[in-house]
Amino acid sequence: MNTLIRLHDRAFTGLERAEWLLPTLARLVFAGVLLGYFWASGLTKLGDGLAGIFQPSLGAYAQIFPRAMEAAGYDISQFGLWHKLVVLAGTWAEFILPLMIVLGLMTRLAALGMIGFVIVQTLTDLIGHGALAQPATLGAWFDRIPDTPILDQRALWFVLLMVLVVKGAGALSLDRILTRATR
Repeated sequence: MNTLIRLHDRAFTGLERAEWLLPTLARLVFAGVLLGYFWASGLTKLGDGLAGIFQPSLGAYAQIFPRAMEAAGYDISQFGLWHKLVVLAGTWAEFILPLMIVLGLMTRLAALGMIGFVIVQTLTDLIGHGALAQPATLGAWFDRIPDTPILDQRALWFVLLMVLVVKGAGALSLDRILTRATR
């Protein structure tokens, strides 16, 4: 048994020392799986033309404030400055935070921001869009079905982002370059 334990320890000691590996892989997986998702979602919220980054689309309000939009008859003019600021912040966050994570720039802060974003997104989906009443969308843990959009996928996103909060961006990042430049 001791031989098996020593063999195991020798095989995995190198991985324990590879501090750069987990955060780098987390950022790579984020880029491959979630960057396009968030950017595509952000694009649906932009208004027309270059000024669209400051004038969100009707769809942006409908996605972020679904019940309020329905109550207002989908008339954006009934919404105030607070609504517009929330929609702009949410839209910009879908572009800026994922880019910061992929580049490894202020990664811990960007990952915390993404966790907050995912929590708000999930609550909007559950309450605003009615996913609580849709078991196929909501899903359940420990049910042998790993692909429901809310509980299963978002839990994996959360863990991926927590790796970046705890470990940082890793060696291949702007964070590392900037840290070295300031020393």
